[in-house]
Amino acid sequence: MGDLTTWEAIIIAVVEGLTEFLPVSSTGHMIITQNMLGVESTEFVKAFTVIIQFGAILSVVCLYWKRFFRLNHTPAPQGASSLQRFLHKFDFYWKLLVAFIPAAVLGFLFSDKIDAMLESVVVVAVMLVIGGIFMLFCDRIFSKGSEKTEVTEKRAFFIGLFQCIAMIPGVSRSMATIVGGMAQKLTRKDAAEFSFFLAVPTMFAATAYKVLKLFLDGGTEILVNNLSALLIGNVVAFIVALLAIKFFISFVTKYGFKAFGWYRIIVGGLIIIMLLCGHSLEVL
Repeated sequence: MGDLTTWEAIIIAVVEGLTEFLPVSSTGHMIITQNMLGVESTEFVKAFTVIIQFGAILSVVCLYWKRFFRLNHTPAPQGASSLQRFLHKFDFYWKLLVAFIPAAVLGFLFSDKIDAMLESVVVVAVMLVIGGIFMLFCDRIFSKGSEKTEVTEKRAFFIGLFQCIAMIPGVSRSMATIVGGMAQKLTRKDAAEFSFFLAVPTMFAATAYKVLKLFLDGGTEILVNNLSALLIGNVVAFIVALLAIKFFISFVTKYGFKAFGWYRIIVGGLIIIMLLCGHSLEVL
């Protein structure tokens, strides 16, 4: 099949689909998965873990397609300009763009430094533990969410700023954006759903950038030789992410984030123990 066997591609895609939308850090799980499978971090394997996010993106669009392709047909405010009426009609996409901009700008300006930081397994493990401890208390800290709270442009931008924190490996993009939403008085459910929506442009941009970079670096042959792995990975990631999102929304609405906090502490602690035991761990 190329750099990955069929089973390796499936297992990595399952881990990606399960962890991408849960506040548990997909990067940390990729480290453990890679070590258990004995997979070498080749250029393709690193690209594979990003490209299969496309399958996960499709799961969000599929699950929420009615909301994703719905325009705002309510009357625009009286006296609104042509631009304001346009933005009012496409307000869902406009707010996603506003929330996406901070991470896009910082990601473009500091991509090399972020990539360098991603190589640190120690940072991933420590942030898993710190994030886990925070999640034990975040339900109590942000307990004033209301179903009447709407995502305004200002709130969307604020959530986008929180997404930038996820550039620190091990933080979890999902956790950062959900906490950002809850800090803006959104309910756990509404904050989680906006986090899923925001993942679509964010992850699509990351996937497109990785594919473009491979092409520009002469990696066309690598993609062609591993096309079957990419297809399998995206299909599996799509199915698993679909189930993970449904589970997460139901679970977090009823029970909150404490269980995910303990889980993060265990995973981060496991990585630290593996490092102390002399295991050579790499970020996929």
